[in-house]
Amino acid sequence: MLETGIKGHGKETVTEENTAKKLGSGELDVYATPALIALVEKTAWESVAPYLEKGQGTVGTKLDMSHISATPVGLEVSCDTVLTEVDRRRLVFEANVYDESGKIAEGTHERFIVENEKFLAKAEDKKKTV
Repeated sequence: MLETGIKGHGKETVTEENTAKKLGSGELDVYATPALIALVEKTAWESVAPYLEKGQGTVGTKLDMSHISATPVGLEVSCDTVLTEVDRRRLVFEANVYDESGKIAEGTHERFIVENEKFLAKAEDKKKTV
């Protein structure tokens, strides 16, 4: 059962592949904000996945993050999430991201519980209107 307090932890090393320069979010060889956001989302969804019913998943719907410090190639980045609110299908997480020298980002992330097949079918239906 989903209850507040569920924690997640994720990490990755900053490489040329997840820099702002490579991902197109800037011109510098530092950890890209889009990579940071992906790490937050992955950490959050993986933390609650074991508590969902068969056939369910979560989708990200909102992010409010501050990327407050740059991280160079070669350092490890870690993300900690905590489920702080459960409102029926709506889940809210607090997220903090660190590199080896300290905090580099903080904020909140919102996800919704979905029925995977129904969600995908609705998305595929969009093709019929194009």
